[in-house]
Amino acid sequence: MTKKHIRTSIFLVIMVLCSYGCNSESPTAKEATKMSINKEAFGTTPDGKAVDLYTLTNANGLKAEIMTYGGIVTKLQAPDRNGNFADIVLGFDSLDEYIKGHPYFGAIIGRYANRIAKGKFTIDGTEYTLATNNGRNHLHGGIKGFDKVVWNAKELKTEQAVGVELSYRSGDGEEGYPGNLSCIVTYTLTNDNELKIGYEAETDKPTIVNLTNHSYFNLAGHDSGSILGHELMLNADRYTLADDELIPTGEIKSVKGTPLDFTKPMAIGSRIEQVKGGYDHNYVINNLDGSLTLAASVYEPKTGRVLEAFTTQPGVQLYTGGFLDGSNKGKGAVYNKYNGFCLETQHFPDSPNKPAFPSVVLKPGEKYTQLTIYKFSVR
Repeated sequence: MTKKHIRTSIFLVIMVLCSYGCNSESPTAKEATKMSINKEAFGTTPDGKAVDLYTLTNANGLKAEIMTYGGIVTKLQAPDRNGNFADIVLGFDSLDEYIKGHPYFGAIIGRYANRIAKGKFTIDGTEYTLATNNGRNHLHGGIKGFDKVVWNAKELKTEQAVGVELSYRSGDGEEGYPGNLSCIVTYTLTNDNELKIGYEAETDKPTIVNLTNHSYFNLAGHDSGSILGHELMLNADRYTLADDELIPTGEIKSVKGTPLDFTKPMAIGSRIEQVKGGYDHNYVINNLDGSLTLAASVYEPKTGRVLEAFTTQPGVQLYTGGFLDGSNKGKGAVYNKYNGFCLETQHFPDSPNKPAFPSVVLKPGEKYTQLTIYKFSVR
């Protein structure tokens, strides 16, 4: 073989090898090229603030749409066991529909999620009075809670995830709460089909904080009607007993032998007739150290979709949409009673007035942090 032939052969070998590896991207890089963040204008509030909509797409095609008004998850598209995608959260198509009023579809809730009895609490001997927007009690941050403000946004992207970081500064006295509270809520969509929601807050004055997300899920599709056939497991042996106004009495009771027991998978509707108005209860998660723990798992038999909720919080509110009455019409659907369920990870309702409950007081120099993960799969 001549030198020319040898050089040609070596060149061909190198070209073949490079075609398999030299110029190819790593699997991680390939995944990253499939992920995307898209930002678009979504309207303007009555006071002239522009609202943006961010669409997060992971490498598997899972999509989450989040707008800066209320930090609301407006759509969440996930595949069924046959690979067919559907939007699995209740909501609306336009900003105006959200502004007109709704039962907190997909929103960030704060400063205090759930109820505070009579809208009053005391810190260091000082009593504070909040709006009473749920009968004589305070609910979900008041008349203009975090669900009704426009958040600042920053895009985030790593090799395995895309996200949007939302920030808001709640001024001292806003809705009656003490202290200037700086909040960051980060939505991250990973290639493991997880929607991670990280919460942070700092204050310059002692205050109370309890943040959550209020998405209504229907794993068969937001427009598919009843969720009573969904099979639910809650990692909670106990719940906080509440009165007729859904204010905890302070007693923590076992779920054993009651229609509140979901320690083993059970259809949501199997005993719901025994529960007045359906489920709207705070469960005490079997989590003693505040580590990230499985709080709930939900399976929808027809589509095979599975939702697992993990959290560092001590409680989770199971709400089965008992107050939905058909007056909310969104994304081409009419939302009636039991058409969606919520898993609101949280501190317990009325904790500021229940010394035996885990504390929700945040002081200057401290940082409030919590993490909730909604993971989607099929079986």
